Amino acid sequence: MALLRDDTLSTAFDHAARTYDRLVAVNPGYHAHLRRSARRLGLPGRGAGLRLLDLGCGTGASTAALLRAAPLAEIVAVDASTGMLERAAAKRWPPAVTFVHAPAEGLAPAGVDGPFDAVFAAYLFRNLTDPDAVLARVRELLAPRGRLAAHEYTLGGSAADRAVWTAVCNGVVRPAGALAGDRELYRHLFHSVIGFDTARAFGDRVRRAGFTRVRVLPLPGWQRGIVHTVVGAAGEPEARR
Repeated sequence: MALLRDDTLSTAFDHAARTYDRLVAVNPGYHAHLRRSARRLGLPGRGAGLRLLDLGCGTGASTAALLRAAPLAEIVAVDASTGMLERAAAKRWPPAVTFVHAPAEGLAPAGVDGPFDAVFAAYLFRNLTDPDAVLARVRELLAPRGRLAAHEYTLGGSAADRAVWTAVCNGVVRPAGALAGDRELYRHLFHSVIGFDTARAFGDRVRRAGFTRVRVLPLPGWQRGIVHTVVGAAGEPEARR
């Protein structure tokens, strides 16, 4: 199928925003896994003195995970969907958390500029028309030795991983999305994962964007082989040994 992209995808998320939190709440490990991926940034000192970007914050679940990992940091949370962002901003946050409406491809016009000490991006890159361009921009926004953690649906590459993802989507995710009135968005969710990089290929994509110390890390539960954290650091390429 043709995937939803850009304004069409943002509009679909606008409509889904009213039920999104309830649907993800029934996904075992959803919030715990976001918190684990945020911790994998390895931010020191509870984030004191750090400036962080939550890119593609949705209704704020990733923002909450980042805040848990770095409660003393300044956090700028960005999303392209007005509906999702309104849901996020309506929740209770400390003053150091701010929300900005902007697509990942258009941060500068919205006044979002670096440097950031870390960027957290959850369920973002497979939804982008040009993920390589956004990875390059993220690297530009990071301070020297700044860190990226991308928490993403990226299949491990085995037939079993694809089978599990297909079974979960056909048995739970797509029917629930259809009942909520968002059939096309959750159909997109299924196909966006099937058509995106494997976990290893996504790690290679991050390396090609100039990140170093790239690691591809699994998550536990039914999501093993389905969801991964890809972490990397901005900076000069590592010397060959």
